Formats: sequence, C-alpha cells, structure tokens
Amino acid sequence: MPKTISAGFTTLKNNLEITGLQRTTASARQNNVRNAVARGFDVLESFLAGSYARSTMISPLLKSDIDIFIVLDSKYYYDNTPSKLLDKLRTALIKTYPTTPKISRNGQAVTITFTDFKVDVVPCFNRKGGGYLIPDAISDKWIETNPTIHHSHLTDANSWHDGNLIPLIKMIKGWNRCTNDSFNGFYLELLTKKILTSIIITDYSSGVRYFFDKGREFIQYTINDPANYGDQVNGLNKVRNVKDAIKKFETAYNRSLKAEEYAANGNIELAFKEWQKIFPEYFPVYR
Repeated sequence: MPKTISAGFTTLKNNLEITGLQRTTASARQNNVRNAVARGFDVLESFLAGSYARSTMISPLLKSDIDIFIVLDSKYYYDNTPSKLLDKLRTALIKTYPTTPKISRNGQAVTITFTDFKVDVVPCFNRKGGGYLIPDAISDKWIETNPTIHHSHLTDANSWHDGNLIPLIKMIKGWNRCTNDSFNGFYLELLTKKILTSIIITDYSSGVRYFFDKGREFIQYTINDPANYGDQVNGLNKVRNVKDAIKKFETAYNRSLKAEEYAANGNIELAFKEWQKIFPEYFPVYR
C-alpha cells in the first residue's frame, strides 16, 4: 500500500487507466463496427476520435463512449439530410448487430450500446478547406468539426509537459466522474491545457490543486474550440448553474489545499483522506 503522497498519486494514475483486456476488446469491437458500416456504405476512410483517441479516457470503460468517425463518399451528402443519413446508418448497423440491446440515433451519431461499453458511430464527409462535416439530428444541419486538430493540439501540449499533462487531465476527469459528471469532459481537457499553459507540472498533487484554484474563475466562461470554426465549448453538464459549478471547484480546491498542508506537516494519513474526498472512487487508502 502507498505510504507517500507521490505513491498515492501513482496509484491514482494507475486506477484511472483502462485495462489491457479492455483495450483489446475495444480494439476488436471498433474494427468490427467499421466493417459493418463498410458493408452498407462506400467508405473512404475511418478513424478513432474522442477521448479514446486522445488517450484521455478513464476507467471504468462501462461509463465511456468510443467514437468512430466514418468518412463517406460525397454522394451520400447530396442524397440525404443529416437525419436521414443517421437513420440509414442505424439500419445498416442493426443488420450486423440484431441482438444488441440498443442501437439509437443520438444527436450527431448512431450509438451502439453493448453490455460493456458504448460506441458512437459518426458518419462524416471531407470538408473543403480541411476538417469534416457531420450530421446534427437536432437541427437537421451539417456541422463543421476536426477531431484530428483536437488530437494534435493535446499531443503537442502533453509533449511540452514531458508526458504529465494527459495523466493530470485523467485525474481531473476522475474527479468529474465522482461528481456525477457535473462538467463536460472535453471542456475539462481544454481547461486543464489552458490553465497549465507554460506552467511546469512539478508533481501531480500541486498540479491538481493549481487547476482547482484557477478553475474557480475560468469555469464561468466558454472556451474556443481548437478546430477554429467559431464554436464555443461550454463547461457545464449536469451541474445546475455557474454558481454551483464554482462551488464544486471551491470545495475541491479547499480539500486539495488542506491535503497539501497535512502533507507539509508530516500527517500523510490525513492528507490521503482529503485526496480521497476528491477522488473517492480512485485514490488509495493509507495503510
């Protein structure tokens, strides 16, 4: 069992990771889904997107979605509305997965709900000038996006931080999971990157505390989508309003500050208990 703060955060980091078996299952599953789509459509290419592709997905996999972008031939763009295309994609997937508990049209994707995790299948088209056009069933319009830019921006930032940024992002997402997903996960990735720009992560405990400190103010504001299509990413998900959002950050900041004070005074056990309040599902017990 860990006896130091550093060891405690190493265990936290490990507890947030998707297991090797889960990765193997996810890899096989997403390949099968790609093949299923290719049987019903002319596919130009396909690729993984979202937190799985950016290596920011956290355990348990059961609560996560794996995003697959399927780039289709442009003929489907001219022959279909966004809603119609999603309906056709759903029909094609049902042919391959007739006994799967649920396959539904969900906003900008068709979601396949397997027993162990979900797969979001996003049909898209190459956009003139770069990026992709994806369907939006709610507005029945096409939306511009570019998940490859999201991936490269985060990869570059993680390299600047010597590989410490992505593990810290996972810790923040773990905290969010423990607050019933109060915040948008992608927003938290962008916010962590923004707050820690040009800041050296000397250790995870101070990095987490610094994030909560600065996040108390930043959570009030949207963040520009790195794809630069003019979209704004909102941070609030299941939290009711900005006031409650700030309160959650305040609570986490005060607990992390207290944990650091306990550790500085040599009371590691009490420090562990404070970190467990922030990461109750992931932080180890001091024994």
